[in-house]
Amino acid sequence: MSPRELLLILTLLLLAACGQDNQPTGSQVPAPLATTATAASPGGKPVVASQVGCLACHPFAEKIHAGLDCTGCHGGKPEATTKPEAHAGLLATPGDPEHLKSKCGPCHARQTTTIISSRHFTLSGEINPVRRHFGATSDLTSALDIPVAPRPDTPLALADDLLRRRCLGCHVYSRGDDFAATRHGTGCAACHLEYRDGKLVSHRFLAAPGDNQCLACHYGNRVGGDYYGSFEHDLRKDYRTPFQADGNYPDRPYGMEEHRLQPDIHQRSGMICRDCHTGLHQGAGTTITCAACHFWRSGQPLPTANLLAEKGQLQIRLRANDRLLPVPPARDPAHARNGKNIDCAVCHAQWGFNDQNIQLLRSDVEDYQAWEDLLVQGSFEAETQLLNSLYGSSEVPPSMTDKFTGQSRPGLWLKLFALRRWEEPLIGRDPKGRFRVMRPSLDLHLSWVDEAGKTVFDAVAGEGAGLRPYTPHTIGKAGAFYRQRLADISTTKPPASK
Repeated sequence: MSPRELLLILTLLLLAACGQDNQPTGSQVPAPLATTATAASPGGKPVVASQVGCLACHPFAEKIHAGLDCTGCHGGKPEATTKPEAHAGLLATPGDPEHLKSKCGPCHARQTTTIISSRHFTLSGEINPVRRHFGATSDLTSALDIPVAPRPDTPLALADDLLRRRCLGCHVYSRGDDFAATRHGTGCAACHLEYRDGKLVSHRFLAAPGDNQCLACHYGNRVGGDYYGSFEHDLRKDYRTPFQADGNYPDRPYGMEEHRLQPDIHQRSGMICRDCHTGLHQGAGTTITCAACHFWRSGQPLPTANLLAEKGQLQIRLRANDRLLPVPPARDPAHARNGKNIDCAVCHAQWGFNDQNIQLLRSDVEDYQAWEDLLVQGSFEAETQLLNSLYGSSEVPPSMTDKFTGQSRPGLWLKLFALRRWEEPLIGRDPKGRFRVMRPSLDLHLSWVDEAGKTVFDAVAGEGAGLRPYTPHTIGKAGAFYRQRLADISTTKPPASK
């Protein structure tokens, strides 16, 4: 072969290579990488984690879950040469409740069997009190069983529409609201994958979820947010603080503006939610009580596995950093006198919730002007519609998506409060006659204005609203006023017997 012929062949090869480099992006999946690694599966057999076509386009830096191939969870065909072929049979969310038994179950059989009946999956503790409040005579086993009610004809049907489209955006069948700190995965991934600024951080499954995962749902004026000293402002713009003359307010990662109060003393000590709330895969989970730790005495059984005793001193091993934290024993004589009849939070809660008269309106008419001062709704979907309709080029027909099916239906749910504030804890007796911290419960009033402008339901209130006991996560030292609290409750009458 002459030098001229050799030069011609090399030139043609070079041009062919350049032509491949200039192919439209995504037209071909790069060739599989040759690197392979092995790891032990939960069953003890080696599994191959091949860096094949998937990782050539999705170059995750972390180790893939348990050393599995991408296809072990997601399916697909990594040996394919085009994107459509590679994504054939692809499962984007293998941890979703619909798939977790088949995808997570082979390695995590016990967890996937018990989690489906847990309160985090069924939401039975949230939906059934609301439904009974508005007339239900029996309980549902799962939030998936809430009836769809496009045109409610009873207060219960209206409450069902409220639950499906406004209230239940945090459940494991949904990816959460569209605010930066409220996005999460579905099913197992809701707790075991990490999101930041509304986006998935990595494919590294968290064997031990942290508080960010808890707060993605437990924010606002409910137990969880208060642990971090957060109290949600009222919705009206009059209450937005600190006041900004230019109208530019701080980002709202949880979709709300908040008062920053003193966090719970356990949080300030380094404890995370799971230090007390364990076994969340089983039913309602297991919670260490105040008495189990602070009234523990040497020689007694240890309440949970993360507690240990050394020289008669109880210590808790913090799950966040493995640090040992001494548990101070309750020694004040007031505990011996009142411990059986008065809950610990009566003296130790620093503040409590007092949200009253919650008004919830389903509006099917394009009448948004009255809500201009209530643009902060704690719902990305509601706020977006209000902003587009008030300040956009055209009004948007009122609608909202079903948080279980993703389908949009007519009617936009909007919210306001008659009273919203934090204050000195409200004290009352529970059904057993024990003094507890209380908060207003089920103080809900539902309305519906249909597409013709007719008021079908007007501030319908259910049955059984009032003060109910709860456990505030605002604990601290008893402080200077606990004796006054004890004096106040000494005149409180016990509840009437049924």
